[in-house]
Amino acid sequence: MPWLDWISLFVRWFHVIAGVAWIGASFYFVWLDNNLRTPPKWKEDKGIKGDLWAIHGGGFYEVAKYAYGPEKMPETLHWFKWEAYTTWLSGFALLIIVYYFGASAYLIDPQVNDMSPTMAISLGLGLIFGGIAIYEFACRSPLAKYPIVFALCLVTLICVVTYLSTQWFSGRGAYIHVGALIGTIMVGNVFFNIMPNQRKMVAAVQAKESIDPQWGAGAKLRSMHNNYFTLPLLFIMISNHYPMTYQHEQNWLVLIALMAAAAWIRHFFNLRHVGKTKPSILVTGAIAMLAIALWVSWPQTPANVEVTGSGNGSGNENVAVVTDERVAQLVNTHCVGCHSRTPTDDIFKVAPLGVVLDSWEDISRYAPQLVRRTTVTKDMPFLNKTGMTDEERAEIAAWFATTHAKKEN
Repeated sequence: MPWLDWISLFVRWFHVIAGVAWIGASFYFVWLDNNLRTPPKWKEDKGIKGDLWAIHGGGFYEVAKYAYGPEKMPETLHWFKWEAYTTWLSGFALLIIVYYFGASAYLIDPQVNDMSPTMAISLGLGLIFGGIAIYEFACRSPLAKYPIVFALCLVTLICVVTYLSTQWFSGRGAYIHVGALIGTIMVGNVFFNIMPNQRKMVAAVQAKESIDPQWGAGAKLRSMHNNYFTLPLLFIMISNHYPMTYQHEQNWLVLIALMAAAAWIRHFFNLRHVGKTKPSILVTGAIAMLAIALWVSWPQTPANVEVTGSGNGSGNENVAVVTDERVAQLVNTHCVGCHSRTPTDDIFKVAPLGVVLDSWEDISRYAPQLVRRTTVTKDMPFLNKTGMTDEERAEIAAWFATTHAKKEN
């Protein structure tokens, strides 16, 4: 349905724009709050708790934060909420368009869990809204008074959700649902806590009443939760371009490890904002990322693929040389339905990523990508809807390692 593709394009575009605005504002205000300095005495007498000078765009800026509030509420008071709301609304719309309307293509992997689209969608919604319900309950419970215990429980929740999603959905669908839960928690922090507390503060200042310190403390805590969630969420947003992560045999552990490393790296910048520079955090974060990359790549390289079929597909003898004709046959059987100038697939009416494999020249040109997606990440054919066997994948790997590699040299 071409019209659905255009809707998906515009919604995705808007989602990115809204996300940039929300994340940019979030990062800025965390930085701003951490960089406020004690003001001169005359400013303190006016009720200013901290101030900051900056230069940008050819001019000087002075920002001040009041301990209580201004003597008179300004006519124009800027609220930062629609960036969060529009990001979530557009993201949820995109989830419906891509993963729920296309559940059989993107959400359900029969090799993981063969279920109906209705069941898959129900599990996805339950995971998202059940997860935020648990999070909100924990935030409002006595558990929130114990930061370390609360953090451990939050990490456990994310780990459980990540594991369950990879047992229910395709790798790509699983990752996006973990991201949807994190995004929903983040916008829930804005909707359920930050905005209500700010409204209470404004009302108190207007009425010349005292401000409960818990209003500001609670909103700031939720903002910090969002701050540490941001880098993991951004990775999940781009993860569908990197099947070596979501197609890994332990894809749930890969995601947890990447999210943990991203949050740890974010911690470096949060400390730096308050004048604490700890390069060891960046170093260990970089080492962790490198270790994850080596772990994910090492077990699934083409060199480790065991070749157990014959060049003609009989499966009775080891393959010494796989012919070009055999590879062309495999590509025509398993790939050309989608990757063609005139696709015959029932879902993809345009070749994904513009990759076409109609001719031997096309196959030769895309050989590195072909062997990687069929024998390393093994995410092609898409959800293996054509039933490519391990033996056939091994034949492609053997062809690339011998015949094609020799031609390249």
